[in-house]
Amino acid sequence: MSKTKIFSFPQIILNFVLAAGCIVALLPFMWIFATSLRHPAESFRMPPSFFPTSFQWENYYTVFTTFPFARFITNSMIVSSAVVVLSVIVSSLAAFSFARIDFKGKNIIFMVFMAGLMIPGSATMISLFLVMAQLGLVGSLWALILPATINPLHIFLMRQVMMTIPKSYEESAEIDGCRRLGIYWYVILPMSKPILILAGLQAFVASWNNFIGPLIFISEWNRMTLPIGLRGLLGFMGTGSISVVLAGVAVSLVVPVLLFVFGQRHFVEGIALTGVKS
Repeated sequence: MSKTKIFSFPQIILNFVLAAGCIVALLPFMWIFATSLRHPAESFRMPPSFFPTSFQWENYYTVFTTFPFARFITNSMIVSSAVVVLSVIVSSLAAFSFARIDFKGKNIIFMVFMAGLMIPGSATMISLFLVMAQLGLVGSLWALILPATINPLHIFLMRQVMMTIPKSYEESAEIDGCRRLGIYWYVILPMSKPILILAGLQAFVASWNNFIGPLIFISEWNRMTLPIGLRGLLGFMGTGSISVVLAGVAVSLVVPVLLFVFGQRHFVEGIALTGVKS
């Protein structure tokens, strides 16, 4: 049997193309970080510089003294963490019902859920505001958390994965005396871990970057989230320092980047599992 060539010419070309693509993808992030350390007058120099020409660390100090930026980060962490926990629980329970339980009208109800994917979020914002107002949640962080707990896409992806789990595992659990919720908790969830992590990551990033929600539902600065804080750094009529704004952007990128770095293996596994047919 012939040995596989590790450094074959096509492989070298492919690695070169991938490395070049990674560098191009990283250039905007390099420019953000470099510009956050410059004087504002040097921010739009042409050609653009992707490395700091000076180290103005006071730009980061200004971010936290101009606005209650630490409070914005705390609010975003609270909202995003709550959305992850609640959306994963709700979506996994719904997916378990659609994938493993037979009941009348299941397919019709599932199609109604999937129809929600065709409705843009902006089209439901007025009705959502009226509902939140009736519940007395306008101005509360719950107005940002509750609407994000139901995600039709996550329900669909989890259902696809749960349908691939052999029925024999469920039958063995039933023989051992496990009831339906026990099967869900001890059998289905552990075997669906990659898609749960994928859904959690997507929910966190979507909530972390949510701009229109806080803009509509929140009116007090001490309850604002990070995207509104970044908008506030721009100042009146966009007269704020671009270096300070990009320092805030750099701070806001830390948490999503860390999540992706530590969760990328599960992210890829979750995507791969959704394509497996039962």
